[in-house]
Amino acid sequence: MKKLNIGMVGYGFMGRAHANAFRKVGNFFNLDYQPVLKAACGRDAAKAKEFAAQWGFESIETDWRMLIARDDIDVIDIAAPNDVHAPIAIAAAKAGKMVLCEKPLALNAAEALKMVAAVEKAKVPNMVWYNYRRVPAVMLAKQLIDEGKLGRIFHYRAKFLQDWTISSDLPQGGAGLWRLDAKVAGSGVTGDLLAHCIDTALWLNGPMDKVTATTETFIKERKHNLTGKVEAVSIDDASLFLARFANGSLANFEATRYARGHKALYTFEINGEHASISWDLHDLHRLQYFEHRDEGRVRGWRSIHVTDSDHPYMDKWWVPGLQIGYEHSFVHQVADFIQGLQSGTPAAPTFRDGLATDYVTDAVLKSARSGRWETVKR
Repeated sequence: MKKLNIGMVGYGFMGRAHANAFRKVGNFFNLDYQPVLKAACGRDAAKAKEFAAQWGFESIETDWRMLIARDDIDVIDIAAPNDVHAPIAIAAAKAGKMVLCEKPLALNAAEALKMVAAVEKAKVPNMVWYNYRRVPAVMLAKQLIDEGKLGRIFHYRAKFLQDWTISSDLPQGGAGLWRLDAKVAGSGVTGDLLAHCIDTALWLNGPMDKVTATTETFIKERKHNLTGKVEAVSIDDASLFLARFANGSLANFEATRYARGHKALYTFEINGEHASISWDLHDLHRLQYFEHRDEGRVRGWRSIHVTDSDHPYMDKWWVPGLQIGYEHSFVHQVADFIQGLQSGTPAAPTFRDGLATDYVTDAVLKSARSGRWETVKR
């Protein structure tokens, strides 16, 4: 078995999710490569050492440039804030490293385009961590759509609701709260929550043509953790948009961090001429399915418990009826990335796929400023 030496930048929430995936994938998938947690990188040496010890990394670095320069690193995994995605990814590609990057790919599409150019020029394998594609129930939805079960698609609707930024006492910036600082995050819920919804939608329903959007920042000023000063808030707290897909279907999307009572309510529903499907992250092992062609007396929504061995990925886990969770989607993504290395066919979403999502988020933010329908670049 070949070794695949991982150098990870970042040791926060996503760093934990990625590290767990690299550690577990070989236990459940028969692969030609075995990930080795070679080095963890973060600015705080003490925290990096603590993270490395907990997750089994062999060493640490405090400068990502030193990590990229190491000859014993094959893959650079970027689990750091959005403002460093581009410089790290571009440098890693120039050094001939494979690159995995957290979402969104970049602060904006212009930056993402440079990242795509770098990995494609270097011809290095690359992937964006849009993990919800790898939830078995979502993958089943993809199969049903591709098989034509839904027929022509008329409607797509999605939402991602949270409530963790409602308090006006919450500061912005710094470790843990960088998502409230536009200089580091790029945008608010548009690039954070809606990016997940958009990536899934493009994958399931094809490209978007146009969007019209509105955004709101409910609390205009917050204390900044790094400067200690009260500063203007420049991220969007809520974002809503309508879309027209290239296949003629209509869509609506909503994301907010001001929906009291919701911690991570991500749902989507798709309505076609023959059937409809819906999915809820809170019940992620189930896919709701309505088939109009069923006999009228028994026609109705059915709840498919996605745990059987003929469901996506489930033959790798437990016996039918025993479900898996959020963390397993990252394991699936690592497995698909490695299988892509083995077959020579890159596993999606690649950086170019991530760029497509950034084109949509750019158009959403532009529309919110202009008040007009905006065309999505491709």
